[in-house]
Amino acid sequence: MRSTAHKYRFRACLAVAALGLAALTGCSTSDSTTTADGLTKVKLQLQWFKQGQFAGYLAAVDQGFYKEQGLDVEILDGGTDIVPQTVLAQGQADYAIAWVPKALASREAGAGITDVAQIFARSGTKQVAFKSAGINGPADLRGKKVGNWGYGNEFELFAGMGKVGIDPARDVKLVQQQFDMNAFLAHDIDAAQAMSYNEYAQLLETRNPATGKLYTADDFTTIDWNDQNVAMLQDAIWANTSKLKDSGYADRTVKFIAASLKGWAFCRDNVDKCRDITVAAGSTLGASHQQWQITEVNKLIWPSPNGIGLMDGAAWDRTVAIAKTTKNADGATVLTKDPDAEAYTTEYAAKALDLLKSQGVDVTGTGYAPVPVTLSEGGK
Repeated sequence: MRSTAHKYRFRACLAVAALGLAALTGCSTSDSTTTADGLTKVKLQLQWFKQGQFAGYLAAVDQGFYKEQGLDVEILDGGTDIVPQTVLAQGQADYAIAWVPKALASREAGAGITDVAQIFARSGTKQVAFKSAGINGPADLRGKKVGNWGYGNEFELFAGMGKVGIDPARDVKLVQQQFDMNAFLAHDIDAAQAMSYNEYAQLLETRNPATGKLYTADDFTTIDWNDQNVAMLQDAIWANTSKLKDSGYADRTVKFIAASLKGWAFCRDNVDKCRDITVAAGSTLGASHQQWQITEVNKLIWPSPNGIGLMDGAAWDRTVAIAKTTKNADGATVLTKDPDAEAYTTEYAAKALDLLKSQGVDVTGTGYAPVPVTLSEGGK
């Protein structure tokens, strides 16, 4: 039997060293400094390394959108040992990009952070299988080797299996998946976790040994958690809750959001240019992979009928419900109670949208249609 400490290790991972987190509610970011040309310095903490997932922010720097708002933004790389919401709560960044469930776990543990702009309206998480495995929906996972990354990334999968009566502890063989598709390609996993904008592309960049050509989408089946109504909200802009009470920080937040949203609108309409911006920013992934990634991320954002960045209350409620009720393999849930009223706000995103509309920026993308991307081997 697993020890209690092991059983609940997950929640400690999400909150990241909960010891001392209570003190973070009273921790504020250091006062922003000003550059020689009068711009206010701002730090944005990413949740991973610079890549197409964050193209809108990179474009906002490159195209001068932050500068238009009087901001000099430094974008900080994430990584395996960096938890963006903790960096934000500890005052080492002014804003952070983080998935909603993980950030809410940190907030429940005491981190003073607020979702001020919900960038991704849809989930990019899929479960992918070779077509020959006959896995077309969650019910087909029964008796299969099911890969997942863990670390809080698994709850859509577990919620999806739960909806069709699959007990993850008994009805499937769970496989700890690395952040790549190697085990899946070796057929050590029947259904693997993949982001639509990253790991799924890695499959299509790989040569099929049976044909000598690159795999195509026809070689696989996917389970999209949006279609199964268990999607959870992902990338959002988070701000420091206590600092929002300061009028200067609140004003900067509106300006930061406005410039960031303008960056995403730019990447919707200029995928090739944003690909080049992302590659130039130092991404280790190739140009075709970045083009695919930006295109797939655009699909998670656009169209945005109410305006990019505004929270969909139903999507928030669904995310919270899954976070409270779905247990992972260790029996842990993301949350133990409902988030408080300051966990998210639409106030700043609404003001940012008004600002952009006055500039003639298309903030809904009603006519958005993705342009097909041709991937190269290895994503080059």
